[in-house]
Amino acid sequence: MAAKSFLSDMLQRIANAGPFLSTKAALSADQLIPLCKELVGDKGEASGLKNALKILDIYEAATPEERHAFFVKVSEEFGVDHEMLSKAVAAWEPGDQASARDLYFAAEPKSQELIRRLNRVPGATARIVNMRADLLAHVKDEPELKGLDHDFQHLFSSWFNRGFLEIERIDWSTSAAILEKIIAYEAVHRIHGWDDLRQRVADPDRRLFAFFHPAMPSDPLIFVEVALTRAIPKSIASILEQERERVDPRSASAAIFYSISNCQFGLRGISFGNFLIKQVVAELQKEFPSLHTFVTLSPVPGFRRWIKSAIESEDPLLKPEERTALAALGEDEVPADEFVAPLAARYLLNARSKKGTAFDPVANFHLGNGAILHKVHASADLSERGRRISWGVMVNYLYDENKIEEHHQAYATDGTVAASSEVKSLANAKIKIAAKATTKAETA
Repeated sequence: MAAKSFLSDMLQRIANAGPFLSTKAALSADQLIPLCKELVGDKGEASGLKNALKILDIYEAATPEERHAFFVKVSEEFGVDHEMLSKAVAAWEPGDQASARDLYFAAEPKSQELIRRLNRVPGATARIVNMRADLLAHVKDEPELKGLDHDFQHLFSSWFNRGFLEIERIDWSTSAAILEKIIAYEAVHRIHGWDDLRQRVADPDRRLFAFFHPAMPSDPLIFVEVALTRAIPKSIASILEQERERVDPRSASAAIFYSISNCQFGLRGISFGNFLIKQVVAELQKEFPSLHTFVTLSPVPGFRRWIKSAIESEDPLLKPEERTALAALGEDEVPADEFVAPLAARYLLNARSKKGTAFDPVANFHLGNGAILHKVHASADLSERGRRISWGVMVNYLYDENKIEEHHQAYATDGTVAASSEVKSLANAKIKIAAKATTKAETA
């Protein structure tokens, strides 16, 4: 660690040396592309570090419009060298490993080398992740930028692979700077200040684990919150409420994964959750051998969105009388439990995305990891967010280590959703269309 710190300090001094110390004041955004061309062609280590630092500093000082123009120019001017590629294609011979490798490297766009060289500056990795976050704001509406985004994603897949990730338990002794980030990054169940955070990380029957990367040691990539319980909970309130009954973790039989939050928007598409869950299961089993049930209490974020589109498209998964009843609901009304629970089970088992995977993103994540759709709970999250995304429905996904690979393979091969007999029966249950809805005020 000391040697690594010494090297980083030395590189930082080299990058900051000479007349380039005040780069933001000295140069403007219109010099970004010339500097990038100079960086890609640079043979000197010291001059390359200085140019990379200048580019990062100027980029971060640029306006959103200037950053967007930068992405467009990089996409246009740092593509594949077609002359080199043509020569490699002409030289390629079937079965010749060397010429095949030459062809592979010749096909690489120069933008990838530009990103690599930017990353040589100490502390640059987090800055490049933030750069991609800026790029993602434009990719959906500008398909011509997708290639550049693929370059970032390709490199991040290597830089952030499992071998580099470090798991840490977050507790009350963790630095205040990281604890503040946990509060800010929580994406599923908002943390209401320090007292709420203390309950989640300091109570003996609670755990919070995070993945870190050596290049970003003070910024978590993803974290998971775990409740140790004696039974599988049916609502999030029983986990989050301040006045809940505390459990001796040595007597707990179940570990409930109740919140998983990705922290870095710039790393979207780089999957960490599967590795994190498996690692946490191993950590918990080592600490508490009595644990034998590993299950989530998960939101259903695509449910109401799917209902809206299913009504408009007259999706056959909804019966005509169900569409009529749902269309008549007020925005703040929550369907009765006996109405919404079977509907949610049917949605989770059958609704598909254009790719053929489960329509619900959380379902797709856990089913892809080999979990089983275990239970569906109505009125499980009556917070404003819970009602807005799923009318309060939450789901348990069960991780059975003896069947994870079997379920993963079936889902990956043909989209088969592993589900308990209880969920299957619920999905086929006859829905009481006349079931009364309750209002927001009644469920608050």
